[in-house]
Amino acid sequence: MKTTKRIIFTGILSILGCISSFAQTQFKPVKVSHAEPIFQDLVRDLGARKGEKEFNLGADFSSGTHYRENGYLAEYEFAPINRLGLEVETDFSFFTPKNNSTREQIPGNRLDGIRLSAQYTFFVSEKSQTSMALGYTQVLEFTDFKNYGRGKVITGLMYSPFFVAAKKWGSNIHTLVYTYPMIQHELGEKGTQVDWQINTSVMYSLPNSGHFIGMEVNKEITHGKMFVSLRPQIKIKLDSHFAVGIVTGIPVLHDKENVSSFFRLVYEP
Repeated sequence: MKTTKRIIFTGILSILGCISSFAQTQFKPVKVSHAEPIFQDLVRDLGARKGEKEFNLGADFSSGTHYRENGYLAEYEFAPINRLGLEVETDFSFFTPKNNSTREQIPGNRLDGIRLSAQYTFFVSEKSQTSMALGYTQVLEFTDFKNYGRGKVITGLMYSPFFVAAKKWGSNIHTLVYTYPMIQHELGEKGTQVDWQINTSVMYSLPNSGHFIGMEVNKEITHGKMFVSLRPQIKIKLDSHFAVGIVTGIPVLHDKENVSSFFRLVYEP
């Protein structure tokens, strides 16, 4: 009798385990795998699933007419519910003079800003391998470190609602459009300035590897003029948790900017 009860009990546990596994599989929302650009990355994967999270560290090295700029970022992104991604990011900039430039000719070292973002994927089609999302980014801008204690620490606000559309072509080619206005409000001043970012990318994912190579094109429209930067890039997946991204920035029709480099370390628990 005891043996029979044990067999029945074991069978019930197995059935419950199968039902639980089936339910988790059945009710996972559809998600299309898109290659995400490295420089202007997204808040979270399109079609993000609850519980996903990621940590990023980045470094950007560029050079202008009078100075060299080293920028650093740290960001944490996560999905509290299906298809909703949230992100917190901090950006720092440090400047050094070049060509005998004076301190007055270069910006001050600073915490550029704290970025708070939300992104919701409202459309996912497995059939057409397409995803679309809407989102919003709020940036708090800070004064130079040397001005702390001398006035306002927060000097401005930037508001950026954005739209993302991505499509996968076959098994390995990915295209993406990420566009938004940058509505700039300097505290204590009247009016706002509106610039635009239109970012497009084409990526090729190497089969069965997790690596990809591609081109990101960043277009900024400021005061009626368009500034374009080409960013060839590669992402190397080191293991199941870590990946590294390497980007070269090539300005087009820029008279005050030279070639730059950007590196991103990605950790997914």
